[in-house]
Amino acid sequence: MKALILSGGKGTRLRPLTYTCAKQLVPVANKPVLFRVIEAIVAAGITDIGIVVGDTAPEIKAAAGDGSQWEAKITYIQQQAPLGLAHAVKISEDFLTNDRFVMFLGDNVIEGGVTALVEQFTASDWNAQIVLKSVPNPQQFGVAELDSGRIIRLVEKPAEPKSDLAVVGIYMFDRTIFKAVNSIEPSWRGELEITDAIQYLVDEGQKVYPYIHKGWWIDTGKMEDMLTANRLILEALEYRMEGSVDSKSQLVGKVIIEEGAEIINSVIRGPAIIGEHTRIVNSYIGPFTSIYHHCLIEETEIEFSMVLENSRIVDIEQRIDHSLIGRNVEVTKSSVKPRAYRLVLGDHSRVGIL
Repeated sequence: MKALILSGGKGTRLRPLTYTCAKQLVPVANKPVLFRVIEAIVAAGITDIGIVVGDTAPEIKAAAGDGSQWEAKITYIQQQAPLGLAHAVKISEDFLTNDRFVMFLGDNVIEGGVTALVEQFTASDWNAQIVLKSVPNPQQFGVAELDSGRIIRLVEKPAEPKSDLAVVGIYMFDRTIFKAVNSIEPSWRGELEITDAIQYLVDEGQKVYPYIHKGWWIDTGKMEDMLTANRLILEALEYRMEGSVDSKSQLVGKVIIEEGAEIINSVIRGPAIIGEHTRIVNSYIGPFTSIYHHCLIEETEIEFSMVLENSRIVDIEQRIDHSLIGRNVEVTKSSVKPRAYRLVLGDHSRVGIL
């Protein structure tokens, strides 16, 4: 069996972070989302992985490489334009050949991985299996209708959903999907929709079954989703101490201190993770916070937030909360008179000021 990861999106909902970084490489709990997807696939026993890439291909390739860091083999498949998920399958036929495969959106995080899904599909003679999740707002998703345990219809963002089962972005297919993606027409968006391809399989009488996921699932396309995924993953991590903590500091709950990190006269209340070679000085790090590598947090309080690599936050009087702070960012107290906020913000930035 093979795997196909879709990592070609531009990540417009995460701007300005995604002006300089592929959305799949934004670290959740100090690990890029794409890496979590790859780990889940490898844990399911699949090591032959194709990654569909777009404009951010150089970044994705530089980060994931040839797959050897996961004892896997990665093949990159260039998608010239964002023409839909079914189009991504279509252009991947030479890689996938006759193998069954799992298709996974590269910005999704799912509790428990996909091992049980892969095992169930492998043991079946089904043509497709679609991961579904019961959600409170199905009108915002593609929704599946079931009959006698099989999927009979997929409807994109229905005004009056006939079920609460949302399509979450993880799929199992056999070779019949190629006839489907080559038979459907582009939608009003100009894209080949994977829901149309699956509906084609259903209408052709193929065996299309659901996999109802009981745990959490997050599409990390927006800042709020990133912070939620960060919280959920931090809750599941195990305590680890690889850096240094001085005698004046206090760690409460599940806290991970990675190699080379220094905690000086500070309080860290978990779940939280402090990245490699990051310094926390005279500060408070609250629950559900991840600080990535080579950062400096000094004379500052921060919680329920993510801080990416090489950033400095120094001498901030008010607590920072519910924030996503990007790479190479500097937030400091200004000594310049008159007292005023001095901001350099890129397009699509959002700032809340007390």
